[in-house]
Amino acid sequence: MAKFAWQGTTKEGQMKTGTIEAANAAEVEQKLQGMQISPSKVKRSLGQFELNLPTLGGVNTKTLVVFTRQLSTMIDAGLPLVQCLDILAAQEPDKAFQKIIYGVKAHVEAGTTLADALKKYPKVFDELFTSMVAAGEIGGVLDTILQRLATYLEKSMRLKQKVKSALRYPTFVIAASVGIMVVLLWKVIPSFAAIFQSVGGSALPALTQFVVDLSENFIHYLPYIAIGITALIVGFIMLRKNPKGRRLIDLAMLKMPVIGSLIQKAGVARLTRTLGTLVASGVPILDALETSAKSSGNVVIEGGIMYTRARVAEGKNIAAPLDETNIFPKMVVQMIAVGESTGAMDVMLGKIADFYDDEVDAAVDGLTSLIEPMVMILIGGMVGFVLIAMYLPIFGMAENLARR
Repeated sequence: MAKFAWQGTTKEGQMKTGTIEAANAAEVEQKLQGMQISPSKVKRSLGQFELNLPTLGGVNTKTLVVFTRQLSTMIDAGLPLVQCLDILAAQEPDKAFQKIIYGVKAHVEAGTTLADALKKYPKVFDELFTSMVAAGEIGGVLDTILQRLATYLEKSMRLKQKVKSALRYPTFVIAASVGIMVVLLWKVIPSFAAIFQSVGGSALPALTQFVVDLSENFIHYLPYIAIGITALIVGFIMLRKNPKGRRLIDLAMLKMPVIGSLIQKAGVARLTRTLGTLVASGVPILDALETSAKSSGNVVIEGGIMYTRARVAEGKNIAAPLDETNIFPKMVVQMIAVGESTGAMDVMLGKIADFYDDEVDAAVDGLTSLIEPMVMILIGGMVGFVLIAMYLPIFGMAENLARR
């Protein structure tokens, strides 16, 4: 989007000037004609210089939630959609998001539906968001859909934060343990070894000699170790980008003890929450399944949903093919079957999501309580092992002096 300075006349013949944001001059003329102004001059405004830096895409989830709730409230109050977008854009503190809102407003003014306008910015408004907005526009309940969407975004954000906090702690602990061990092998042990060598005397105890040799080998092979670690990280990233590689990684994550169960529960919670929200919003079941499959965060779970979608397209119900995948817990399959038979699929999916949200909470607490003592044992054992190995020769020296 860019700013254009314009000059034109109204129906009454009055001369007017101003600035307007648009993609090009043709769009400016179209907007002015919609305002019943005949443009006589349109040129790009050079009055303000803005540095546009490339972004990583997307906006903060909290920002998106606030925008969605405010838009819903304004529409419910009876304000025209273009006016709603103009007000929200003017008060938006995030400049990047402000430009996006102005862009959406421009597309809506040009006659595009809100859903199609939002699709122009897929990094901010994903397929779930645009699908629900489209359903709300068709059904005439856009304000209700937006409120439901904001609630979904909030719950989804909380779930992601829980999973991240659960995985962040063990990652930090492992990194800290490796860092401590590197410092001991690289700096501390060589200092002790130099002292022992300067003192001379009898051979070092076996445990001490083992640690000293380990330190010397570590320092000698440190460049190769660094290259190997870098190669592993790069290899992992490349494997993750490959569809088959990512499937292997996600399958391995699901099979991992403790963490695998947490990932499965979080995936089921996200999936059922998304599917329930889409079904309740009136999105067709095949579209809802395709959109919700991508929200699970795991390609193995996504594959199971896409298999189910293919069977549903053939005329089958959801529960049976879902059970055939052997990915989802039996309780989930049974509750979905009940929801299908009673016609309350959206309600049942919401209950499953709430249940697994609580399960994720319990799993996070359990994982934290399990890791904390293991961390103490791991770090304490490493440091204690090195200290004992380094002090054994000192104890031997003290005994020799005592005998003299």
